[in-house]
Formats: sequence, structure tokens, C-alpha cells
Amino acid sequence: MSYPGYPPQAGGYPPQPGAYPPQAGAYPPQPGTYPPQAGGYPPQPGGYPPQAGGYPPQAGGYPPQAGGYPPQAGGYPPQAGGFPPQAGGFPPQAGGYPPAPPPGSWGGGPAGGYPSIGVDNLTNPGYNAGMPGGAMPQGPAMGYPGQPMPGYPRAPSPNPTGYGAAPAPMPGYPKVPSPNPSMQAYGGGAMPMAPPVKKGFRGTIKDFPGADPLKDVEVLRKAMKGFGTDEQAIIDLLGSRSNKQRVPLLRAYKTSFGKDLIKDLHSELSGDFRKLVMATLKSPAQFDASEIHSAIKGAGTDEACLIEILSSRSNAEIKEITRIYKTEYKKSMEDAISSDTSGHFRRLLISLAQGNRDERPNVDLSLAKQDAQALYAAGENKLGTDESKFNAILCARSKSHLATVFLEYQKMCGRDIEKSISREMSGDLESGMLAVVKCIKNTPAYFAERLYKAMKGAGTKDTTLIRIMVSRSEVDMLDIRQQYVKNYGKSLYTDISGDTSGDYKKLLLKLCGGND
Repeated sequence: MSYPGYPPQAGGYPPQPGAYPPQAGAYPPQPGTYPPQAGGYPPQPGGYPPQAGGYPPQAGGYPPQAGGYPPQAGGYPPQAGGFPPQAGGFPPQAGGYPPAPPPGSWGGGPAGGYPSIGVDNLTNPGYNAGMPGGAMPQGPAMGYPGQPMPGYPRAPSPNPTGYGAAPAPMPGYPKVPSPNPSMQAYGGGAMPMAPPVKKGFRGTIKDFPGADPLKDVEVLRKAMKGFGTDEQAIIDLLGSRSNKQRVPLLRAYKTSFGKDLIKDLHSELSGDFRKLVMATLKSPAQFDASEIHSAIKGAGTDEACLIEILSSRSNAEIKEITRIYKTEYKKSMEDAISSDTSGHFRRLLISLAQGNRDERPNVDLSLAKQDAQALYAAGENKLGTDESKFNAILCARSKSHLATVFLEYQKMCGRDIEKSISREMSGDLESGMLAVVKCIKNTPAYFAERLYKAMKGAGTKDTTLIRIMVSRSEVDMLDIRQQYVKNYGKSLYTDISGDTSGDYKKLLLKLCGGND
């Protein structure tokens, strides 16, 4: 088959001016500049794919019929050798394609080689800027699938899931900082981390479908009216409404009856059951603010409560607690903590109370190693302990970063960070630092331990039990239950049942959500 003018004599690809695009009879078949005029590439109807007898020469045209693309074994991608296939059709018969035509003949490429189109170093202004019509536009490659254009190195092979599908990205590419700081950056010192898996809702209390506050307050009013109180009605209602459905009941009650729901419940109920019911009627931030206030006021301080709340809440939650504390108690939370604590423990609490922890998910492995070395140098590897270094790293770094720091620390000195903290510190500072570490490593396990300690031994720390059951019931109670049975061999439900009684027990078990 003859294609006059394509390619020109050996040594001349691309052709001299006037040669490319080729004259009449060449491919594409008409005069004009590149890209070709009407009838060129891409062709108008009736063009490519060609009619019978066109290009490629075998029957069936392009795309190939059954048995074509993707080819069966022995077919495409082509073995070493020339393209287009000779008679015998596409895909080729066993044995691959026939050898390539010699350079300079049709199909074999120019004898002088192809010019670079400048993809790698971007220095070439185009595909021979001097050719008629200017630079070659960036567009689809003119070759056939599987035969990359010269000058396009590392072209991925066509995606077997479908012609034209996007190729998979190359691993580790590009090695530049991520333009979006919230996204994991690859390359450099960064460690690719799987994004946190969203496991869906892990609480036990969900929105009750179709709940109506005005109907709900009628149920509550009826439960308290007259002689005696119907505690079961109160348990059933409050134990089946989410926090955002319970809090509006205060206003709805006052709207309907002109009375204060809190005062009415306070006068009708007593003991730990009353405390639990009151806790369920506060928003999470209001409840945390009131717990912090209770932990500080009066004789002695419940340091464990302060550290539990401040080490487990997000930045946004801590800022909201701080705002509500100031509104409710006319004093800043920081001042209240500062006046009731001292030393490095006070510094730890005030650092956490800033709500300024890095919350980006990406981890820089080189920085994690530096932090692990700094903690080792500040504790195990030093006479005395530099508590401020522990404070700076544990309160400012992101949770995903610190999880990596703790792993690196263990590799470096063969000891858990918790064991080092216990060796180096004591008292409230030790328990505070340990709480921060445990909460970062495994928050549900930390709360499972707090619940276990609240119930074991003589007496029950009901304040802790109420706070955790209420505050985690819509966050991660299912995970806490899993950790509890895993670590202590009994279900949380069983321990609450054995350690509490009456209406108090019934409402706690509603919040627990079931046995494991």
C-alpha cells in the first residue's frame, strides 16, 4: 500500500516545510496546516474508522470485533515488533507481530530518529516549532493503544477495566508537600498513614424517630403529678431520647406548664437517680462545665475528673466548655483551675484547657522520631525530669502524631512511655500524664478502665460512673463496652447491674444499651 509523501526520504522526519502535513494522497489526505481542516483528524463522518479496505487493512475495521480489545492471550499488548499488524488480523496469531519494517520505510520510523517533544524537561517549545502550523497541540496521542507517542516516557499501559479509563496513580508520586495541609503529604519525611476509618455511629443512644417535645413534657408532667412519681415513665422517656431531643424539654415544659422542669424533677426524685436524670438534661458542654466546676469547688479537688474531661475532648468542645463556664460561673475556667492546682500538674491542665492541640491527621515520621528522642532525653536519659518537655509534646501534638511518637519511643528505649512516666513522675502529675497518654493510645480503653475503677472495691464512685455513662452514650459507648469485656472478662452491663440498684440502675443500663 502506498502513501506518497509519508514519511519523506530517509533522515527527514519531521519533513521540511511544505512536506508535513503531506500533499494530496498523504495521511491525513488533504492539504492544509496541522491540525488538518475538515476531513482531517479527527475525521468527519465517513472518515475513521475506515470503510472496508481502509486502515487497518484487515476486515472488521476499528475497533476490532469479538476477540479484539482487550485481546486474548498472545495478543495485545504487542510483543517486540512492528505495528500495524500485517494480514492475519488483530489480535495477531500466536507468535506475535512480524518484525518491524526497517527505519526509513513506512511503519518503521525515520532513519534519523524522532525529535524530543520536551515532556521531561519542558525545554522544547513544541513538536518542532518550525513546522507549518506552529507547535503540536497537547491532545490525545496519535498512536494506537499500547503504542505510546515517542517522547512520552513511562506511559501507563491502558487500564484493563475499560478503554480510556484513567490509569492508577503512581505510588509515592508526586514527592512534594501536599497543597492541602489536612491531606496526607507523601515524600520527604512523611509517613503514609491510612486515613482514620469512619466506623459510623458508635453510641448507644440515638435520635428517637418523630419525638415531639410538647408530647414528651406531657408524659413527664403526668409522671410527676399527683401522689407519688412514675419513675419508670421518666426512665423510658429520657432513656430513649438523644441529648438534642432532651435539652429542648426544659423550654417546652416551661412553655406548656409555666413551671421549671429541673425544679420539679429535683423535688420528686432523690439520690444518684436524681443526679443521673439532671445530667441527661444538660448539653454535653454544659455538663462538662458543671463537672469541672464541681471538681474544683469545695474542699479538695477531683483532679481525675479535670484530666479526664480535658484530655478526651476535642478543641471545639474545650472552647465551648470554656465559654459556658465563664457564662455560668462568672469566672474563667483557666483561672478556676489555676487557683485550685499547682506546679507542673497545673501547667498540664492549663495547656490542655487552651483547646489548641494540632488536629491534622497527617504524621511526619522524622518529627515523630525527634519527639521520641526529646522525651527520652527529658526523662529516662536525664538525671531528674524535664516535665515541661513532656508537657509541650503531649499537649500540642496531634493524636495521630503522638501515637507514632509512642511507638518510636518504645523502639528506641525498649520501654512503654507509660512505664517511663511512672518511673519519672509521681502524684497528680503522673496520673495526669498517664491519662493523656492512655486517652491518645486508646480512648475507649481509657474510659473502660475509668468505669472499672469506679465500680470495683468498696463503694462506687457514682459521679464518675454517671459522667462517663452520660457523656459517652452518644460517642463511643459500643467501643467502651467491647474494651471492657476484653480487658476485664465481664460485660459492663453485668458490672453495672451488680454494683447499682433501683431506678438508678435501670437508667444506667438504658445508657449502656445492652449486654455483651
